Formats: sequence, C-alpha cells, structure tokens
Amino acid sequence: MKIAERWFVMAGIGLLGAIALAGLVVAVYAAWVFHDLPDASELADYRPATATRVYAGDGTLIGEFSDERRIYVPYEQVPATVVQAFLAAEDRNFFQHGGIDVSGIGRASLKNVFNVVSGRRLEGGSTITQQVAKNVLLTNESSLNRKLKEAILSSRLEATLTKEQILELYMNEIFLGYRSYGVASAAYNYFGKSLAQLTPDEAAFLAALPKGPNNYHPKRHPGAAKGRRDWVLGEMAQNGWLTPEQLATARARPLSTQDAPKRAAYADADFFVEEARRRSNALFGEELVQRGGLYMRTTLDPTLQSAARNALMKGLENYDRRHGWRGAWGTTDFAPGWQAAALKKTAPPERRQWQAAAVESASGNTVRVRTARDDRTGTLVSSDAAWANARKPLQRGDLIFVEPRDGGQFALKQVPAVNGALVAIEPQSGRVLAMVGGYSYGLSSFNRATQAWRQPGSAFKPFVYAAALEGDYTPTSIVLDAPISFAGPGGSRWTPENYSRQYYGPQTLRRGLELSRNVMTVRLAQDIGMQNVVDLSKKMGVSDTLQPNLSVSLGAGETTPYRLTAAYAAFVNGGRRVDPYLIELVQDRNGETIYRGDKRTCRECGRGFNGQESPHLQPIGTQVIDPVTAYQISSMLEGVVQRGTAASARGLGRWVGGKTGTTNEYRSAWFVGFSSDIVVGVFIGFDDNRPLGGGETGATGPVPVFTEFMQAALKQRPARPFVRPRNAIFRTVNGIEEAFRPGQERRREEEMPRETVPVGPQNYNDVLRLEAEEKAQQAAPPPSATPTPPKREPAEDLSGLY
Repeated sequence: MKIAERWFVMAGIGLLGAIALAGLVVAVYAAWVFHDLPDASELADYRPATATRVYAGDGTLIGEFSDERRIYVPYEQVPATVVQAFLAAEDRNFFQHGGIDVSGIGRASLKNVFNVVSGRRLEGGSTITQQVAKNVLLTNESSLNRKLKEAILSSRLEATLTKEQILELYMNEIFLGYRSYGVASAAYNYFGKSLAQLTPDEAAFLAALPKGPNNYHPKRHPGAAKGRRDWVLGEMAQNGWLTPEQLATARARPLSTQDAPKRAAYADADFFVEEARRRSNALFGEELVQRGGLYMRTTLDPTLQSAARNALMKGLENYDRRHGWRGAWGTTDFAPGWQAAALKKTAPPERRQWQAAAVESASGNTVRVRTARDDRTGTLVSSDAAWANARKPLQRGDLIFVEPRDGGQFALKQVPAVNGALVAIEPQSGRVLAMVGGYSYGLSSFNRATQAWRQPGSAFKPFVYAAALEGDYTPTSIVLDAPISFAGPGGSRWTPENYSRQYYGPQTLRRGLELSRNVMTVRLAQDIGMQNVVDLSKKMGVSDTLQPNLSVSLGAGETTPYRLTAAYAAFVNGGRRVDPYLIELVQDRNGETIYRGDKRTCRECGRGFNGQESPHLQPIGTQVIDPVTAYQISSMLEGVVQRGTAASARGLGRWVGGKTGTTNEYRSAWFVGFSSDIVVGVFIGFDDNRPLGGGETGATGPVPVFTEFMQAALKQRPARPFVRPRNAIFRTVNGIEEAFRPGQERRREEEMPRETVPVGPQNYNDVLRLEAEEKAQQAAPPPSATPTPPKREPAEDLSGLY
C-alpha cells in the first residue's frame, strides 16, 4: 500500500511539473509572439498616406501627387450601397460580431484542411476588423503567429473604435488594384466617378476586388471579374439590400471600366502640373506633398492651357514641315504580330488622333498604308507623299505616323525635332494661366518655359528703350541709324548691323523699336549707359546674371521664357514687377488653409456687408518703372504689331502689342506679346541650340503661335485700351498719339524732323521705300531646304540679330 501511495505521489508531482513546464513554455511562446504587438489605440488618430490632388482655377482636376493613390473619405460620405456591397462580400455579420466571426472561421478551417495537404496558401475567414488589424498594424504573412496576433488585435480594436470608425479605416486603406488604395480612389480609377455616382453593379465590382485584384482584373480576366461581381450582387440581394428587380437589372449591365487608371481626365497640363509639384515640394517638403492629402488649387485656366498646347504644337509641326521629311521612325517585314511589335517601338504620339502605320506599297506619290492599332488601310494624301519623296522616298515596310482623313485617305505626320515653350501670365497679378514646356511631355519632361536659358535676341530691346525713357528720352526722340564700330579684344572690331544690312539715318525711338533697328539700339544703350540697362533689367526680373556689355542690348544675355514674359508684365500693368506664381491656394487634409499665392492682407474683407464701399486692396507687385514709361513702351510695342516686325498678327486688332526676337545664326526665335489682360511668351529652338535655318525669325515661327493662341484668349478676355497714366500729357506726332511726362511734350518741337536729316536716305520717300523692302524680305517664307549649317563667328558678333 505504501508503495502504491508513493507511486501516485511521484506521478502527481511529475504531472504537476509537466503542467508547469508546459505553462512556462506557453508563457514564453506567448511573450515571444506578442512582445511587439502594436497598440490598437493608435488607430484612433491613424491617417493613411493620402494623395495631394491638384485643381485648375475653375475646379478641374489636373493632377495628383502621391506614393499611394488614395482619396480619404469619412464614413459619413460613403454611400450605403457601397457599404452594403463590401459587407455582403467580406463580412455580412460585421455589425453583430465582436471582431471575430466564429462561423466564418469554421468555414475557413474546413477549407484549410485541404489547403495544408495540397500546400496552398491558408485562407483566413477574416472579418473586416481582422483585415484592418492585418493591413494597418501587421504584415501580410500567412502563419499561425500572425493569426493569433490578428485575433487579439481585432478584439482590442472593437474595444477601442466604433464599428463605423473601423469601416472607415478599412474602406480607405484596402488595396483594390488599378493603383487604387481605398474605395474612393478605386471608383475614380475604374469608372471615373465619385463614390456617390456609383451604380449598385459598380459598387459590387469594387467589393469583389479585395480577395485578389489581379484575379479579377476587368481587362485581363473579364469573365472572372463579371462572375465575381454578379456573386456579390447576389449576396447583397440575399441580405435584403437589393430587390429582385434591382438584382436582375444590375446583373444585366456589362462590366465597363476605364482602359487604365488616370491621375486626371484633363491631360493637357503635364508641364504645368510637374512645375507645380516642384514648387510645392520646395514649399512644403516631399513627404507632405506625396502623403499629406493636400488640396491644391492652381492658377491654370484649362481653356487657355489647351489653346496654348495646340498652338505651340501646331507651330512646331509647321516649322518641321518647312524643313522636310526626315524619314520613317522604324521598319517592319509584316511578319505575324507586326502590329504589336510596331506599337512597342514608339511611344504613343502626343497628337491623340495620330496613329502608327506601315507602308504597304509605294509607287511615286501613290502610297498605301495600313494602321497598326485598328488594321485600317488607305492611301496617303498625294501632296504629303510628294513632300516625303522629295527628301527620303517612302518604301514598303516603313513605319510612319498618319492621321485619318475623309475618303479613306491618311495625312502623313512627323514628330518635330525642334522644340519650344509658351507661357501666359496675367499681368496684374502674376497668375500663370497657361504653360507648355515643350512639344511632348512624354518624349521629354524638360520644361523649356522655366528651365531653358537662352538668348532672347531683340525681344530684350524694350528694356533698353525703357531705360532710355526713364531718363530724358521720349518716343519721339531722334537716334541716328548709321554704321558704328567698336574695338574688341585682340584688336578685333565689333560692327553691329541691321537685319537688312541697310541704314536709315536719324529715326524716332518709336520707329527704331517698331522695326527693331539694331544699330539704333546699340547707340541708345551706349548713350544711356549699359549699367543702367542691366540694372533696370535685373530690377524687372529679366535675369540676375546680365553683364554691362553693349552686345547685351541686342539680347546676348540669357533668360528663360518664364522670366522674360513676367518682366513684360510691367509694361502692361503700369510699371509694377509681379512675381509669377502657379499655386493659388493649399489646404491640409482638415481643410485648413496653409498657403495663399496672393500674399496681400485685407483687414476689412471679413466684415459683413451693409451697403458700405467695398474694401480696397493694394496692387500686387513692386513699382519698377514710371507708369508713363510703361504706357509708352506698350504703345510702341503695339506699333510693332500694327506697323512693324510682327505685322502678321495685326489681324488680332488694336491694343495688342509685342516684340519679336531672333538670335545670331537663327538659333532661337521669340515673340513676347500682350493685351491689357494677358502676357504671352513664345520660344522656338532646338535643345542643342543648333541653328533653326535661314529665315526662321521671330516673325516666322513664334508670331503665328502667338496669333493662334490669342485668337482663343481674346474670346475670354477681349482686348481693351491700355490704361492711360493720370499724369501723362498726350500729343499727336506723325499721326500717332504719344504720351509724355509733364514738360517733355515741349521738347518734341525742338527735335529734328526726319525729312530734313542730312545722313542716310535723301528723303522721306526713300525711308519708306527701304522699310517696305525690308518688311517684304522679312515676310518672305523661308526656304524648305535643309537648315543653314552653323557658321563659326565671334561670340559677341550679333550683327544678325533681329
């Protein structure tokens, strides 16, 4: 008996030891598993990375900055249909369980028996709460440890957050494919809609995606996608959220989604949006811009932006047309699958109506082509075929771009090798209304409006004349247009010449600027001092690196289209320098304004209205030139359009001015023009700064681009008279009303009449004849031959400037 008792005692002790040891092992294991378990209470203030959305001034969405494309939406703003679709697909008992659905786990466990045997991934049977715990707080591994953590965290979440808060986290965090994080982003990317616009079948499709977005991709697996969508619709009906009629209607609808996710439906502002991103990163830091969910309203006018893009592209294509066909961009042997191979060889053309095509046969100017995308056939327009054959005859197998025409014909198209920029600014405020930095953002994201530093040529001359008018000169002052020469380094000589190589004797400042006289400009700059010219140009914002050399008076310094256009604004707004800006307003994710582009303060703007006078705001900008000087320059530049080098834009009507510019060897061509309410800068040039070719002046390329754009702009903002300064004195001289500062008008009678000048042409008729010949020479179309090869000349030999 004693032996038996002893055995039982020993067995009991051993059992207790084993139990203790097992408990210790469990405790150690639990401590190891849960030592890094996150705190569920952190989710009360959790905000996932959210996209910054960028809007034009009229509210058009133009872009998005994000690491994850997410639009955060509070639970209250999620339609009931969307909530019901996700509950039906993922967790029908969500509002009844405490974080873990025992019945769901049971169903998943039965399936996992087979999954373990077959080596497949384990299924979760997870509730929405468990998915939030996994997606936000845990990794995506499939293991027993993670499942245990998930269960504990789910219970803690249910104790910390309301059901609505958990659903809000889930619907904003979950990845749904198509680069979409959260239901709002998915609604936009798949259907181009807001959540409130979704139909039941569209909501059901989104709810079908959490199980595997790639498995139900609407383009790659349309059958599986529609089948899963219809299953979700059935679950919604089974739970009483759809009537039988609604179910039948929803299932009958085809699954129609966008071809690919887009950051914005408006696609004409790539250069502008990228510039806004760079500037916002500098203001707020990349982390906040990419993940902070900011609301950003810009200064962009979509109508003007589209007009600017089309005008610049057309101008560059016209230049390219003048200089001949460069040949096919590829070849094909028409082997099976050639269409797909051809489309992979080239980026989609910037002109959305252009198509890749192959030449099937070519006999003289009869060329048959077949498109790669839709397998259409037809013939090239005979004039286009002749244009190509004049340089590089088309052959079978050539890959080209074409544009469909009526009657089964196609126009031959070519992506320009030349590039350019257009920027449009509101002169009173500095708001950038439109910006195009090149022919194609897809081909080159280099923004030539803000990043291309080039010589402006004669587009710089108005600043020389403004410096003179700030002194003792008036628009009717006389300057001699006659040969002049200066000593250069190493015994060389610099002898500036006019574009026509002619000299016209004494001329008024107005006439010199209207017809862009180089020699007159150099004499004027020499008289007033180049340091004064450089100082004024810096003060007006042209450039901070100009040197006081006489060659700079003819545009030898460097600037960007963005800066030069902004500097011209002072000629229109009464002499104030305005700093251009793209970003109008920025608000954080809570709706608090954190930035305004207009820095002015208005102490009385917040008061209630009871019939009193409206508050007065100070004008934007810093006064840099006298208002009379600004008016004189704008009036003289109007003469450039009406009677001078930009006369081809005269069809725009009165109160439109501007200045052409062409650099030495025709390397860059410019025109900066304006009305009272918009200033527009146009630049055309090669990225490697090679010559554009003989005759490619500012009047040849940029002026037509400006004219095309302004035809659209003036419909929105009709031209009106330039604002007359209050203290200006007006007198009519040679049929033109000129502005003078008080006292200056008396001196005009003392100036020498041009008819009695002893130097240059013998009489006024000779002047008019020579000017007519020069204008005819300038208006002559440039040859279509190969551009003139570059000539090596001294860097400051700017005699060819125009």
